[in-house]
Amino acid sequence: MHENVIVKQRVNAPVEKVWSAITNKAQMKEWYFDIPDFELGLHNEFNFYEPGGANKYHHQGEILEVIPNEKFKYSWSYPEISKERTIVKWELEKRGDGTEVTLTHKGLENLDHLGKDFQMESFEKGWLGIVGHNLKAYVEK
Repeated sequence: MHENVIVKQRVNAPVEKVWSAITNKAQMKEWYFDIPDFELGLHNEFNFYEPGGANKYHHQGEILEVIPNEKFKYSWSYPEISKERTIVKWELEKRGDGTEVTLTHKGLENLDHLGKDFQMESFEKGWLGIVGHNLKAYVEK
């Protein structure tokens, strides 16, 4: 069974502003994660930890697709605890003077074996907060 999280959120901000927010590391730090080695470019790898400084989970990503102002896709994995990779995809669509953001995180069934922090519900809750609250508030301010 394939487990995907899909979050759609309309924001009152132009596509270019939203694109910047999801691909610029200084801006990402404000609403998403602090990713010091992030550099937008195909096949670049980046690493980060959850916020709060506990650094319990090392996240690693590899950029898989970049279509400016439209689509941004990368792998999402926890290399220290699993070989499995999941895929995160951001899609932006112009809606009048706003933007519809669609986030899809797929392949979450691959992480089930890691325990409760990695269940689909945890990711759903996390992404709803990140996209529906943090990103929206950041680009609309």
